[in-house]
Amino acid sequence: MTTLASALRSRSATYLLALIVIAVLPLIFTDSYWRTNLIVCALNVMLALGLDFVLGYAGQLNLGQSAFYGIGAYAATLLVTRLGVPFWAAYAGAVLLAGLAGVVLSLFAMRLRGHYLAIASLGFAVITYQILLNWISLTQGPLGIYAVPPPPALALPGLPAIDFHNLAALFYLVAGFALLSYLLLDQLIRSPIGETLAAIREDEVSATALGINCAAWKVFAFGAGSAIAGAAGGFYGGFVGTLTPDAFFITESFTILAMVVVGGIGTLTGPVLGAILLTILPELLRGIGDLRLVVYGAALTLVVLFMPGGLAQAARLARDRLRPANTP
Repeated sequence: MTTLASALRSRSATYLLALIVIAVLPLIFTDSYWRTNLIVCALNVMLALGLDFVLGYAGQLNLGQSAFYGIGAYAATLLVTRLGVPFWAAYAGAVLLAGLAGVVLSLFAMRLRGHYLAIASLGFAVITYQILLNWISLTQGPLGIYAVPPPPALALPGLPAIDFHNLAALFYLVAGFALLSYLLLDQLIRSPIGETLAAIREDEVSATALGINCAAWKVFAFGAGSAIAGAAGGFYGGFVGTLTPDAFFITESFTILAMVVVGGIGTLTGPVLGAILLTILPELLRGIGDLRLVVYGAALTLVVLFMPGGLAQAARLARDRLRPANTP
């Protein structure tokens, strides 16, 4: 009982710390350049969390995350600009559509695993990109969609309206959804659902023998991870102001995968750290020109070689070393 209470206090403290960090960051970084990077960080955190749920907990190697990101972005933007749907209704529709796309992909690929599933999901990402690029009448293709409005101002009783043209306000919104995604997935993996997905990840044959419907749970994992990617995409168009297919090229899937691997697969905190690091590091290295690519690649290689558990493993090792010897 004491251990459970201690764990609950620790989790509550972690969430409180996350809220404080989110609140303080725009106050520290006041220029538009770094506030823009903060929003990109929050979007990447959502993408990495969605992929980690599929890869780290269900054991399914999904390389189509960029496709679901793009589906969410285009769905929300087209519903708002073409059909005049209110933003939040369009946003919900984009999340639902991205989740359904993940379900459809998993239904076709549920018999695949390992590198076969990776190839199938990568093929889906390529197909989605080509559709976005060549369906000119709908997506404008390489010409792009311009003047995409941000989310509408939020009016709270007794308070000034929150204008999301302001980058600080937009960061609070996106980071709030990223934290909400974390909370949702954290609750899922701590429930019997998490244990079920872990059983499938470790040994699908044994899980089937125990009566687990592996196909249904893999479909669920794909749908949830894809919906979170679609949630990130729903904010993208209004954040950037323009929408072009190049933002959702297949290289984006590999970047998201790198965030999860560097952060630590199967640890929700790890992908958060990996997403932040691999978003900020290229910007910090921009001053050294093309040499930053060498440093960036070397850093990724060193982490994978010497810290296979990623940043989450490094954090655990540091915590264990700093913990007093008499602490249980």
